[in-house]
Parts: sequence; C-alpha cells; structure tokens
Amino acid sequence: MLICLFNVICSYSQKVNKIKLEHANSLEGNPKLGKDVKLLKGAVHFSQDNMQMYCDSALLYPNNSLDAFGNVHIHQGDTLQMYGDILKYNGNTRKAELQKNIRLSDKDMTLTTNSLFYDLKTNVASYSGGGKIISKETNLSSEYGYYHSVSKDFSFKKNVVLTQPQYVMNCDTLLYNTHSKIAYFLGPTTIKSSKNLVYCENGWYDTHKDISRFSRNAYILTPQQKLQGDSLFYDRKKGYGKAIRHVRIIDTTQNIIITGNQAEYFENEDVSVITGRALLNQISDKDTLFLHADTLKTSLEISHASEILNQEQKDTVQHRILFAYHHVKFFKHDLQGKCDSLSYSYRDSIMKLYKEPVLWSDKNQLTAEKIELKTGKGQLQTMGLINTAFIISEEDTLRYNQIKGKNMYGFFKDNKLHKIRVEGNGQTIYYAKDKEKLVGVNKADCSDILIYIKEKELNKIVFINKPDATLFPISELSPSELLLKDFIWKGKERPLTVNDIFVH
Repeated sequence: MLICLFNVICSYSQKVNKIKLEHANSLEGNPKLGKDVKLLKGAVHFSQDNMQMYCDSALLYPNNSLDAFGNVHIHQGDTLQMYGDILKYNGNTRKAELQKNIRLSDKDMTLTTNSLFYDLKTNVASYSGGGKIISKETNLSSEYGYYHSVSKDFSFKKNVVLTQPQYVMNCDTLLYNTHSKIAYFLGPTTIKSSKNLVYCENGWYDTHKDISRFSRNAYILTPQQKLQGDSLFYDRKKGYGKAIRHVRIIDTTQNIIITGNQAEYFENEDVSVITGRALLNQISDKDTLFLHADTLKTSLEISHASEILNQEQKDTVQHRILFAYHHVKFFKHDLQGKCDSLSYSYRDSIMKLYKEPVLWSDKNQLTAEKIELKTGKGQLQTMGLINTAFIISEEDTLRYNQIKGKNMYGFFKDNKLHKIRVEGNGQTIYYAKDKEKLVGVNKADCSDILIYIKEKELNKIVFINKPDATLFPISELSPSELLLKDFIWKGKERPLTVNDIFVH
C-alpha cells in the first residue's frame, strides 16, 4: 500500500505538461520532416506552465519539443524576458537553447550574447562565446557566464571586465549578485581608477557601498607608492584603506620600503600610517638605513614655492614627508641614532630629530635639543645640532674628549664626519697627545671653534676667537673636573645591530 502510494506521488510530481499551441496564423504538415511535425507561421504563440513563447514561425514535434525562428520571445514569471533569432526547446526537460542576437532582461539587468542555454526548471541561464550585462551603473562582460534568475546570482569566467563610472575591474572569475551588488573574485584581479590600481587574487567588492576586501598577493598602487598586505580593506567613497599582516609600503622614487603589521591609508590626504613593528628601509648604493618607531606616517605636504607680486595665485610644490613617533631608533653601519620623534623630507632629504635626540658616528656621540641631518644620493652631507649641542668622543673606557656649545654644524666626506663648527659658548675638554703618548688635558672656552676629525678621532681644534685655554696634567684634575656640565654617556643605548633598534 505504501509502495503504491509512493509511486503515485512520484508519478504525479514527475508529470510533464505538454507544450500548448495558443495561436498561429497558419498550421500545416511537413512530410519531409515527418508526418506528425507541424509547421506554424505568423504570430506563433506557445505556452507551458508559467512560460509564454512567441515567434514568427516554428516547427512543433510530437516528442514535446519545438524549433522557433524569427523574433523569438520567451516570457517566464513576472520579470524574466528572453529574445533571440532561433530557439530549440525541449518541453520534457524544459531546456531552451537560443542562438543569435540574444537579449535576456530581468528587472534592472540586461544580458546580451549570441548563444544562450536556459533551464526553465532550475532557472539557470548559461552562455559561452562572450556575453555582456548592462545595468544602471554597471557594465560587465566575460567569455562564459551563468545566471540564476531566482537568486539573482551570476558566475563569470575568463576575461571578465566589470565597468563602473569610477573604476574598471578585470579578473579571471567573478561571482556577482544583482540584489546585494556584491562581487566575489577569484584569481588575478585588477581594479583601476583615476587615483589608483588595486590588485589581488581573492576578495570581494560591494559595488553599491564601494567597500571591498582583498587578499592573496594584494596591493594598492598609487603614483607615489605601493601598499601591500596579507589582507586589504578599501572604502572607495571614504578614500580609506587598511592593510593587515606583512604590510609593505614601497616608494621607488626614494628607494624606501616601510614594513609593519598594520597600515592605514587616507587617500584624500595621501597619508599612510604604519604600526606594529614598523620599520623603514632606505636603500643606497653602499649602505641601508634601518629605522624603527612605534608609528611611521607618510604624508603629502604642499608648500609655497614662490609668490608673484600683484597676483593672487601662488606657486605650490607637493612633497612627501615621513614622520616617526615614539621610541625612534635607526641603524646604519656608519651612523646610528635615537629620539622620541623624527621627520624626514623627501624633497630636500633633511631628517630632523626631536626630544632627547642622540647620534653616534664612529667614536662620537652627538646630542642637542634638536638635530638635523641632510643627505644626498644616499650620502650624509651636513649636520646641525641646535641648542645645547654636545659631542663626546670616547678616548678610552675612562676618558672622553668633549665639545659643548650653543649650536654646532658638522660636515661629512664619504659618509664620515670630518669637520665640526661650534657657534656660541664653545667649551672643550681634549686629551692632548704627543704621537701616541698622552701629555695632558686641554680645557678651553671659546665662542667659536673648528674641530677636525681624522681616522674617526679628534685631530685638530682651531679656536676662531681668542680662547681661554689651559693644558693640565691629568693628575691635577679630579674626575668631576674631567667632565663638562651636563655630561651623559649613552653608549649602552647605542644600537649596534639592526635588531637592536627594536629594543626600547
């Protein structure tokens, strides 16, 4: 009994309705095709379940199938419309094959192609040989595509191009829903706008909200720099991007690479902020500068280049500035330093160190309220120690040559400090030698002083104005008299390797 009932139910559920001829201007047989084949002409109209089909002429076969020709029009449900020149339709499987000049319309979307397969049972359409979709704001093309008319899901494959007013997307595989306006892409993908280019190999894009997330070799490329990360989030409307894990910002014009665990990008201001083990690498021909801070920030600044009289317009110049905040340390083989905060101008290659800055060059320790370094072509050129300038050179573990003044200016040759000019309130403690033999301690006060350095050591001191100087035997001076006021040796804070810059 139960088996019989099951068979009845299955039989009923699998029952297929016949294609019904609703209208034709003429109906005739065609012996060449078979005695049961009917040829219909003029305003032909068929129906089956919720499907209506119209055409100029048709062949109706006894196996519940048909061929339709000329102005073919299929209407299914409330919104789906299909048009073409030729149709092959099987009423048993409810599968349709359209050829030439095909147009599929569904509410706000229209698909055009030259070959379309449509399953009226599953409501799935597919095409090959190229297709285009046009909606209100989005145009899309691909070699292959699938469309589910109920869920509004699209699947596109090979040479996929999605075009919106703000950008053009190219990818290998794209999944798109016309309701949610969200596109999912697989394989190599580029999104190009007037401001930047985005690349990834996996991700999604909400075309309505203009927000996206990219992964797998993802990066954002601007005219100034390249931002990479394991995962990128981008809000095009707000002009905001965020990169997470293995972050890299590359500035090829300055040979600068910045890495970190997280980066934020503010497109409208052209500002990038990097945190989490943030590290800057500036590559030169002979050496590389490694700089670490809690936060690294790059910003595009606008400066007035000139002002023309009797004109309101001012010439401006854009240039990029790097800011480093808190626990700043940097390392080069010939120069090391630390401070609380730092700025670096890409335009003039000037680095400024603030809040207890310290530099180490060979045996020399340099401190001041503010320090400025100018570089060129990867080489140190000049240095400024502004306010309470102090240079200490280690003679040995117990003795230190010292220079103190209001301001000091240093000059480099081949990245080596070779001359220092002291301007204002100059004081020195210098261990005088006869060849290698120590002969005494020279203590001097002079407003302006020139110091020459040779082979990493103080070689000669020139007092520009008349000095108050005395050469003392070392035995006559107490340990405190061998140190200038505010003397602090910070050798233990000096980074000796790249890894040391991460030690606070």
